[in-house]
Order: sequence, then structure tokens, then C-alpha cells
Amino acid sequence: MPLYNGLSTVSRYREVRLILGDQLNASHSWYREQRDDVLYVLMEMRQETDYVRHHIQKVAAFFAAMRAFSEALSTKHAVLYFTLDNADNQQDLLANLRRIAQHTDATQLCYQEPDEFRLDQQLKQIDWISTSMVSSEHFLTERADLTQYFQNTNNLLMERFYRQIRAATGYLMEDNKPLGGKWNYDGENRNKLPNKVEVPPPLEFSNDISELKPLLATLETMGSLQGDHIGWPINRSQSRKLLDYFVAHLLPEFGQYQDALSTRSWSLFHSRLSFSLNTKMISPKEVVEKCLAAFNENSERISLAQIEGFIRQIIGWREYVRLIYWHHMPDYQSTNQLQHKRKLPAFYWNGETKMACMAHSIQQSLEYAYAHHIQRLMVTGNFALLAGIHPDEVDAWYLGIYIDAIEWVELPNTRGMSQFADGGILASKPYVSGGNYLQKMGHYCGDCHYDVKDKSGDNACPFNVLYWHFLDRHRATFDNNPRMGMMYRQWDKRKDEDRQAVLKRAEDYLIHLEEL
Repeated sequence: MPLYNGLSTVSRYREVRLILGDQLNASHSWYREQRDDVLYVLMEMRQETDYVRHHIQKVAAFFAAMRAFSEALSTKHAVLYFTLDNADNQQDLLANLRRIAQHTDATQLCYQEPDEFRLDQQLKQIDWISTSMVSSEHFLTERADLTQYFQNTNNLLMERFYRQIRAATGYLMEDNKPLGGKWNYDGENRNKLPNKVEVPPPLEFSNDISELKPLLATLETMGSLQGDHIGWPINRSQSRKLLDYFVAHLLPEFGQYQDALSTRSWSLFHSRLSFSLNTKMISPKEVVEKCLAAFNENSERISLAQIEGFIRQIIGWREYVRLIYWHHMPDYQSTNQLQHKRKLPAFYWNGETKMACMAHSIQQSLEYAYAHHIQRLMVTGNFALLAGIHPDEVDAWYLGIYIDAIEWVELPNTRGMSQFADGGILASKPYVSGGNYLQKMGHYCGDCHYDVKDKSGDNACPFNVLYWHFLDRHRATFDNNPRMGMMYRQWDKRKDEDRQAVLKRAEDYLIHLEEL
């Protein structure tokens, strides 16, 4: 079947089917039947490259994966692919779709439900052709299902949702009860990485992106490329190899070290499957069942705590934040409960800071377009919250810098979980900490310019003083929070002169935020 690179040679088709860049699901029912009257359409657009400043590897990986998908699809189906520099490309989704429909004389436009609210709203504006929307056939839940799992939408604890999903799927269940007698083994999965534990090297691919580099040079991006190749998977075959590698080499140690902070490896024991999952090159069902099969075959090597910790991320947290997103949009994206207003410091864009944990986490992100969840939540996110950065600034950075960041998953994790800007919809307390937590979970503090043991002096760890400053300035909000009471009691027991010294040092750091 033809793979069209422009409109000039496109034949007439009765139906146009749109495939968005995160809908690369080769198993979708659309493709089971070969039809001569259907044209599939994929587009690279400035609309998508420019709405935030993206990491250059993120753009490269999306374009490379989209191109690989279109080529594979064209072996059995007619496909129109607009590259970013195609003369027919209007760089706008609706403008392109209107022009394609007119050129092909199509009477029907069909699309899979978008995962981003802005695209959903954009497609609903189409009034010049008959449209229909189908499921993306990827998730375990439907995007409007939140009220199915929560009768009281003011109490949206993820654990309740997770248990219902476990029961519905039968994953890690035995006689309608959780395998092992416990639903959650998170308490066993918070270990620091010992020096004696070897970390396998991450599996990377060698996907040639040299033809993309001239296009990428026309965009305002961040981060860097690794020469003419990209190591991220760009098709289903590579995604499955990455899954196999995780199961064989990383899953046995994943859970207990999933929260560890280390400079020894940029990926540790994490699967790095999120890009493959979020582009739908691989499904959550396939990922979970592959891991469960390995666990059932070798439960001595892969403990229950390891497998449960991973499955909770896939069927629990990932599905849960999607429900939160769709239930609360569009208001969710403008919440700012704590009224934070500061600009994001420049070191978020270059990693040039004297704070060792921040420097490493940001520089790694710029180099690989990746950081694991604790680096995102308890290092870069923690600092932004303590410093009072406007959540719009934080959202834009997280959405742009990480290869797996698509708004449905990024926004609840950032604005809700990380910045508490939603006022507690997602989390029952703000995820803030001083330097002691970072020292407990990693090895950053030993080589840092600042002293993690200095509580208020000239060389005090910024996380230490900003932590207490955050609690002090937001006391009216959190004083009655049962999960925060102990910290306020500790603060109140300190001598007044000690509290004033901490607040003074914090104020000085906030004034000179760019110099930290």
C-alpha cells in the first residue's frame, strides 16, 4: 500500500483515520482489516513541538517512532505522513485535517480518543466533516471511570483504587485475597543503594536519527543528543526487548532500590518503559503479564515485594493519575493552592548549581531526557515546592524535559503530587523534606558544597532551611493536617532564636535563589 509524503499524489479515500504521535499501537483493531477506502494520517507539527520547550531527544524519539510506525503500517494500509518540513504541512492539526479531507473528498474522519485534554477539545471543534471517536485500546480503565471507583470524589486515595484494580484483574490475587496477605509492600522498597550492589548497564539502542537533525536544529529545544543516534526504543520490537531486559536483569532488585538516589547509574534498576508505554508501542497488560510470568517461574529470585512494587506503578499509579486528570480538567491545570509565584531558577535549564543533588538530577535529565520518580519528586520537585516556584513554571519544565512526559501523566504528578498545587486532591500532604532524607536515600551529600548537618549557618543545606521556612509560611494551611503535626511540634520545641536563624537563612537563600 502507498506511503504518501505529500498531498499531490494522494488518491481519493472515503474515510480518514488520524493517528496521534502517542497512539502507536500496532495491535489496535483498526488494523485487522485491510480497506482500500481508508487513509491513515500521521503528522509532525510545530503545534506539538512548540507548545512547550521540549528536550531534543524527546522530539527525536517521537518523530523517529512515528516514522517507523508509518512505514510498518504502510505495508498493509494507505498512509499519509507529513514530515515537519513538508510543503503541505500547515503545522496545525485542524488546518491539516481540513486540507486532507478536502483533497481526498473524504466523508468521514475517525480518531482514537486523545489522552491530552487540549487535543480532545481541538478535535471537538471539527464541524466540516462527520467525525467519530474510538477507544485507543490501551488502558485498563476508561478515562471517565473515576466515579466508578470512588463514590466520594473528595477522598481519592490511590490505594483504594489500586485494590479494586487488583481484584478486577486478578493480578497478584489468590482466592480473592492479595497474594501473601498484604496489598502493598512499599515499606520494604525504600532502601539506599549499597556500594557492593552491582547495577547492570541500561539497555540502549542505536537508532540513526541523522536525517532528523536538520529539522531538530530549527526548533527551540533543551538538552543534548548523543551524536547521530538515539538510545530509546522507537518501535514495538525494541520496546519488547527493553521489557525482556528489565525482567531478566533489573526486576529482581527493582523494588528495594526504586527510591534510591545514586550517581553510579542514570537508570539504576528502573525499567525505562514509560516512553514505550506512553506512546502505546507496548501495553500495560503485556508488561504486567510478562513480569508476573517471570515471578511465577522464579519467585525465589524475584520476591513478592519486588513484583508488587512494579505492578503498583503500572496498574495502580499510572491508571489512577489518568482518571484524576480527566475528572478534574480543565480547572486542574490552573490550580495554585499555595499561591506560589517565583520564577524557575536558571539552573533548572543548565544544571549549574552548587547543590549536588540538584546538579546531578538536572544534568542527568538534560543528558538523557530521563530521571526516575524520586529524583523528580524529592529532588527537583521538592526544591521547587520549598522555594515557592509557580506551578505553571514547574509544569512546563517537567512536560518538556522528560521523554515520557505527556500532559495526562505529567500534570497530576507535577501539579498535584509534587507541588501540592491542587490543594490535596492527589496527595494527603505535600511531599517536602530537608536534606536528611536525601542523605538517607543517596550519596549526594558527601560531595556537596553545602553541609547537610548545618541547620542554619552560612553553609547550611538549602533543603534544610527552606523546609522549615515552607512549613512556617504555610502553617495556616497545614497546621491541622494529621500527617504534618509531628513536624510542627518539632518546630515549636525549638528555641525562638534558632527558628529565627533558620528563617533568616532561608530568606537570604530565596533572595539569592539563582546563586545557590
